[in-house]
Amino acid sequence: MTEAERALWHRLRRGQLGWRFRRQHPIPPYIVDFACLEARLVIEAGGGQHALAGEHELRDKELRRKSWRILRFWNNDILQNPTGVLQTIAAALGPAP
Repeated sequence: MTEAERALWHRLRRGQLGWRFRRQHPIPPYIVDFACLEARLVIEAGGGQHALAGEHELRDKELRRKSWRILRFWNNDILQNPTGVLQTIAAALGPAP
């Protein structure tokens, strides 16, 4: 895991947001960084690869076809604004089950 992924996992694990996440979760043919199965939410962390236009369109389209929602965060955002990132994730999750 990258430094940003470790930092985000530290905040997502053990149900700290009221939801359970898995890391490096397979959703064939892909492996996503983090997934909340109950909320069908995928969280991807990344660096420069997110800057390439259209880089993830096919992947996202396939995940959405399988009823997954996707949030992507820049590594810098995760490391420099963890509270804002968690607020965005919490808003996407909604109330805990």
